[in-house]
Amino acid sequence: MIGFERDFQPHPPGGLAMLRARMRDAFVMLVAGRWPKPSPPAQASPLDDRMMQRALELARASAAQGEVPVGAVVYRLSTGEILGESGNTRERDNDPAGHAELLAIRTAAKHIGDFRLHECGLAVTLEPCAMCAGAIVNARLQRVVFGAWDAKAGFAGSLGNLLDHHRLNHRVPPIASVRGDECATLLKDFFRDLRTREKQHRKDAKSTKKGKDQD
Repeated sequence: MIGFERDFQPHPPGGLAMLRARMRDAFVMLVAGRWPKPSPPAQASPLDDRMMQRALELARASAAQGEVPVGAVVYRLSTGEILGESGNTRERDNDPAGHAELLAIRTAAKHIGDFRLHECGLAVTLEPCAMCAGAIVNARLQRVVFGAWDAKAGFAGSLGNLLDHHRLNHRVPPIASVRGDECATLLKDFFRDLRTREKQHRKDAKSTKKGKDQD
């Protein structure tokens, strides 16, 4: 069964948890005596936006199959060729690693015959979790854009930022909030509908039990 709703937002989360995470990271860097160079600002390109539109299509298809609506696309930056794409398959396959990003990355790596996706970008509708962020770094992706922020599980800026971590051997500063409102709304609507169905299911089960008890 799909878990409870998380806090999906089109803009970066704040609050005490974010402040503590940043203070902790700052302390570690201070003790190590090395501060990371600031990442250059970046804006989403028309290609990034087009790929996010495709990722949203995949996310909607996932929702229709009862999956959490997340879609991801890996594409060649020079030509816009889609090398791998997927929605979530975690519920269908009972696979904890069935996240859209991982599946799209695997497909792209097989397509080009190399796990190093140096000249490729990734568009995903939801901020990557720690698992997916690790895969992105290991795949050496050159560009990452995401839509909605995930305040309780995101590791591209919310709980931490594995994509642009100064201790890792590959860094890819993410571009956030690309079609963020659209992505966040899709997720919120999905979980709202899910709660409504589960509430009705409990109500029906209670009515059935009451009828049997009366018999």
